[in-house]
Amino acid sequence: KKELAGYFNSPIAYIFVVLFLLLTTGIYFLQVFLSSYAHISGFFSLLPWLLIILVPALTMRLWAEERKIGTDELLLTLPVRSYHLVFGKYLACLGLVAFALACTLSVPLTIGWLGNLDPGPVIGGYVGALLMGGAYLAMGLFVSSLTTNQILAFILALVGCASLILVNLLSPVLPDPLVPIAQYLSIESHFASIALGQIDSRDLVYFLSFVVFFLYANIASLEARKW
Repeated sequence: KKELAGYFNSPIAYIFVVLFLLLTTGIYFLQVFLSSYAHISGFFSLLPWLLIILVPALTMRLWAEERKIGTDELLLTLPVRSYHLVFGKYLACLGLVAFALACTLSVPLTIGWLGNLDPGPVIGGYVGALLMGGAYLAMGLFVSSLTTNQILAFILALVGCASLILVNLLSPVLPDPLVPIAQYLSIESHFASIALGQIDSRDLVYFLSFVVFFLYANIASLEARKW
């Protein structure tokens, strides 16, 4: 509650949501205007690339600022466990991302008004976007715990998130045995599968494992600081 209130008591939440809406809806409707073709897949195909910029900007301050001003020492001495602190920050960020995604519902509503709209890809796209945003957040939160420099935390998280997309682009130049591994590691391929309306257990396991791994790494980094 403290983290979420902190977002909305400052310009951070409003800047994030407005910028997210301007980029997603602006770029999408520009594509529709230029191509005279409106399909929901075009909207969701933008999200992996936009979130790799916006999510690191959201997470870069979470632990780095605490360490820089020294309030992390107070947090670590409170009668709460490290995973409470990590989950609190993570869920606050995830709530903000979910709110930003909910604000884009005007896009499928507009497409549905213009013609027939299959609800399957819409539901799958939003579920996949939330899972992907959650994965980016977990990585960004962990990276922020490693430094006191917010800019460095942003750059490292940006590189980490971008590598999850770019790894799939290396498939044509990789040896054949490594191609399935690269495709599995690619977050975009898992998101694209869910965005088709096909929610596969393998994709869910990928996202949940990714989130659990980086949240655990974040907890471990806090415990190491206590020692």
